[in-house]
Amino acid sequence: MTPYSKLIVYYFSGTGNSKNIAIWLSEVALEKNMKFELNNITQCNKHNILSPPPNVLLAFVSPIHGFNYPIIMLKFILQFPKGKNNILLLNTRGGLLAGKKIIPGVTGLAFYVSACILKIKKYSIKAMYPVNLPSNWTFLHPGLKQEAVTYMHIINKEKIRNFARKVFDGKSNYKGLYEIIQDSIAAPISILYFFIGRFFFTKTYLSSRECNHCNICINNCPKKAIITIDKRPFWTFKCENCMKCIANCPQKAIQITHGLFTLYILLFYVFFINTFFFYFELYIFEIESQLAKNIIETGLCLGLFAAWYRLIHFLIRVPFFERIMSYTSLTKLRFWRRYKALENV
Repeated sequence: MTPYSKLIVYYFSGTGNSKNIAIWLSEVALEKNMKFELNNITQCNKHNILSPPPNVLLAFVSPIHGFNYPIIMLKFILQFPKGKNNILLLNTRGGLLAGKKIIPGVTGLAFYVSACILKIKKYSIKAMYPVNLPSNWTFLHPGLKQEAVTYMHIINKEKIRNFARKVFDGKSNYKGLYEIIQDSIAAPISILYFFIGRFFFTKTYLSSRECNHCNICINNCPKKAIITIDKRPFWTFKCENCMKCIANCPQKAIQITHGLFTLYILLFYVFFINTFFFYFELYIFEIESQLAKNIIETGLCLGLFAAWYRLIHFLIRVPFFERIMSYTSLTKLRFWRRYKALENV
């Protein structure tokens, strides 16, 4: 007999992993005759959310971006009203497959930051549960083959159902805490990604000549981070790198600019930055603090990369530059698959 009258799930999903978990949780709630409510946080009016009665179980489900919850989920949790409910924290992180063995991703700071925020708001954390669904990070690797994707969905669906049956009966599950050592190792990367890295990745997406201006990417972006400039999609710094656009483009026109990104990094670190500091200290003043140098270097790198992105976005109107952009992108290769979660598993 479940002690809860209702399950409310708040999820954020780009390519569908977190949405599937929300659905699987609801299936077990239905099995246990619990009322349930699934909420995509991008469609929620955060200012109209009321604290539910204490016997309502709340769940937050989100992918991992840079070893943390994405900023959109963290902001949602920060703005969530105070309450005394039990909370389930779940994440989908970049799982891979070797034979029949699922290689787990890394959660990083996601559970710890979210749990602290919710504890301050007087909630009780009853579960921290990571789920190793297929990685969708197309920048780093091609999507898994379909049979691997299917296998990982089937395995994880059963794990989620078993997890849900137990926590819906009032039990706790802190599986995520067992990985505190590797999460601690990933913490510095998580912090760097949050403050710096995510802004670089937002400027690696461009549309090729295959784009037919259907505007699916613009209309379906959860953050409304894609706009039109020079009659082409343009990714702004609001982008969450959720990969929804690249996974759902019917023309496979959205490319990740691996070649041009690499060229920029080489130009910046091999030619520009040392020259900049040499003349700056020669004609203005010497910078003694290494920390100050690192901050200036990072700011310059990000600012000039935004300008570089705008320049490339302008130049790809010329077929020659557009072909350079496309054919130096790994996503142009046939084997570089784009990941999208299965539906109706």
